[in-house]
Parts: sequence; C-alpha cells; structure tokens
Amino acid sequence: MVIVTIQEQLDQINQAISAIENGAQEYRIGSRSLRRPDLTILYQERRELQRQLYEENGGGVYVAVFDRR
Repeated sequence: MVIVTIQEQLDQINQAISAIENGAQEYRIGSRSLRRPDLTILYQERRELQRQLYEENGGGVYVAVFDRR
C-alpha cells in the first residue's frame, strides 16, 4: 500500500493545473485518449488540500481573552 502525503497530492494537483493552463487538456496515445479534469475541479481540490496542509502544520483559529481587572 502506497501512502501519499497531502503535500505530494498538492504537488500532483499543481502539476495537472500547470499542464492544462499550458494547453494540455487532452492526450492521445495511439487509439486511446486521456482527458484531464476540468480546471474548476482541480482548483477546488487544491484549495481543500491547502486547507488540510495548513491545519496539519498547526494552522487554525485561535481566540484570546483579555481580562481587564
């Protein structure tokens, strides 16, 4: 079983986005073709992975309470 880290997933998403933004929407190899996902889906997945990575690295919401006595 191969375990892929969030950072590795994010790197793969970024590579796919870059390829599509540079014109590679569809590939043909012989009689077979491979079509990459829509950019909107990739952007959404990238945002989710970035959020997960941020939380994994200690990011989050902090609340401070100042008591004036």
